[in-house]
Amino acid sequence: MPNVIAINAQASQSIIAAQATSDDMLLESIADGNRTAMHILYCRHNVRVYRFILRIVRDATTAEDLVSQVFLDVWRTAGQFQGRSQVSTWLLSIARFKALTAMRQRRFEDIDQEDVRQIPDDCDTPETSLDRSDTSAILRACVAKLSPAHREIINLVYYHEKSVEEVGQIIGIPQSTVKTRMFYARKQLADLLKGAGVDRFAA
Repeated sequence: MPNVIAINAQASQSIIAAQATSDDMLLESIADGNRTAMHILYCRHNVRVYRFILRIVRDATTAEDLVSQVFLDVWRTAGQFQGRSQVSTWLLSIARFKALTAMRQRRFEDIDQEDVRQIPDDCDTPETSLDRSDTSAILRACVAKLSPAHREIINLVYYHEKSVEEVGQIIGIPQSTVKTRMFYARKQLADLLKGAGVDRFAA
């Protein structure tokens, strides 16, 4: 019985020590081939990396695959980390590169649905083509009517594909504020589009 207590105490101390270990120290251990350190770093950051990638690729299966690739890169290149940024920032930069690369490859493999809609067919009349152009113009005009704070959120999130966390860092506001502004920006934009007669975007 004393042995069991001693083992449990030792295990608890190891867990506490692991939790207290900084990301930088974990990377140093990973560079030395420490698999336990790799496991701890993965557990600490995999959800954030997954959510970040998912916002870009918008496909859960692809996001899961890319998370594995990100941490495989970390395992291989941990010794190259120079500490110029936080480890979490370094991880997201790797994730962003992988996600954007995957998106480019996807565009080569499949014609994007938006591109398909832009290809005129035999059924298209000049009026139909003009309507598409008008709709894009209306959308841009409605975005321009948003308040500067809301327009900034829409541009960063939807046009530049920035995560809530990144937007918060860029603007210098809490993520909760970013989410609140995004909610009201989308509502205001939907109302503007509906008023302009573009219900399919407003929905």
